[in-house]
Amino acid sequence: MGAGHAHKLYRHGHSPVHELPPHCKIAATFAFVVVVVSTPREAMWAFGGYAVLVAAVAAAARIPAGFLLRRLLIEVPFVLFAVLMPFVAQGERVDVLGMSLSVSGLWGAWNVLAKGTLGVAASVLLASTTELRALLLGLQRLKLPPLLVQIASFMIRYGDVITDELRRMSIARRSRGFEARGIRHWGVLAKTAGALFIRSYERGERVYLAMVSRGYAGSMPVIDDVTATRAQWAYSAVFPVTALAVCLMGWTL
Repeated sequence: MGAGHAHKLYRHGHSPVHELPPHCKIAATFAFVVVVVSTPREAMWAFGGYAVLVAAVAAAARIPAGFLLRRLLIEVPFVLFAVLMPFVAQGERVDVLGMSLSVSGLWGAWNVLAKGTLGVAASVLLASTTELRALLLGLQRLKLPPLLVQIASFMIRYGDVITDELRRMSIARRSRGFEARGIRHWGVLAKTAGALFIRSYERGERVYLAMVSRGYAGSMPVIDDVTATRAQWAYSAVFPVTALAVCLMGWTL
């Protein structure tokens, strides 16, 4: 984890949110999601309050609304699932615009949409203000099992390696005049997938042998030991603590 590694979700900046230690942001995001999930679905106003909190954090991090909204498109499959719930759920029915919808399905759709969107938005903000390398260091700082951290680290890096290898193979095919236009070309694509697997496996073997020759014994060295002050913990706790206050009011009002 010594080398820097940027990702497409990350947006470079120098805001107060960017400068917070990664483990503080991870803990705050996790706590916020737990609070949102714990909120009763009937307290609709509470979810509006959570949305305001997310928008405030995005403003503090200088993350444009368009950037955030584009990355929320990842939840489209869940939105489609939620849209179907009022039609397939059982129980009491109600007529809406001439359609017979399930009351419990409507509440379930609202629950999925509200809590899912807020959770995804919080995760996008975390990824937008924290580099992958810092996220891994933050997870390690939070005492996540080291083996899981290493697996995540290798997965991220080898994902990029395989993607680049596949891109080069695609360029090589096109330079030879090949274009996949139908089922008759599936054999070529299958051979490409097989060659990609073999190349990736061989490259992984070489990388592992290189790591062992340099002293790797099952754990990665930590070059930057990230620490957090009490002020930084307090600053990052404002987000989930405010959400917790909203959640408690949602249960009592």
